[in-house]
Amino acid sequence: MEDVLKIADRVLTSRLILGTARYPNPETMLESIAASGTEMVTVAVRRYNLQDNSSESILGLLKSGAFHILPNTAGCYTAKEAVLVAELAREALETSWIKLEVIGDDETLMPDVPELLKAASQLVNLGFIVMPYTNDDPVTARKLADMGCASVMPLGAPIGSGGGIRNPANISIIRELVSIPMIIDAGIGTASHAAQAMELGADGILLNTAISCAEHPVKMARAMKLAVEAGRTARLAGRIPERLLAERSSPIGGMISHA
Repeated sequence: MEDVLKIADRVLTSRLILGTARYPNPETMLESIAASGTEMVTVAVRRYNLQDNSSESILGLLKSGAFHILPNTAGCYTAKEAVLVAELAREALETSWIKLEVIGDDETLMPDVPELLKAASQLVNLGFIVMPYTNDDPVTARKLADMGCASVMPLGAPIGSGGGIRNPANISIIRELVSIPMIIDAGIGTASHAAQAMELGADGILLNTAISCAEHPVKMARAMKLAVEAGRTARLAGRIPERLLAERSSPIGGMISHA
């Protein structure tokens, strides 16, 4: 059976989701998206004119590639703001999917957990398919899952930091606590970070800066595609137990004696 990622009622063959910000130009963005193999891209509702669907607009370019567009609430600081932005996105883009972000401050860009939980609850009750960006707290992740979110999206490190998976233990705990898809969102800086996240049990990776701000974005997009595939395959393969001391890889029975 093909190993696919299912979020709500959508089946994806790629486990990589890309953002669309900070690329040097639209052409590089489209080439990078193609190289990544992604089927889902996220756009900030507050950054783009959702009414402009011309072939030259960002939304027009993305729609021409038949990608699943995932609007997000980046730039929102309260539940009230986030719900309003989500409703605007649903009306303009005719989709109930939303990547939920509710940020606490401009310095850390970390989630405001009480406001996030409030917004998630309201959006689920309004019929949205909610994919919330959260911190790497297992309790928060479980609450989001229990209230009916379609996925949980814990950060690996702060947004745009490229810090990788700073708390792998918590990511592993979240994996054990929730049965819905776990997507690592934020902090991935290079291919090895993506592979590690998948080996820890992530169902997918959402990233932007690591590709858009790389020296060669298209090459990095290709590297991320391969890293996600490799990490997922390694997870399914089942790694050997980690040991403090060595263990022979070859049997010693029948060895020629040097005595």
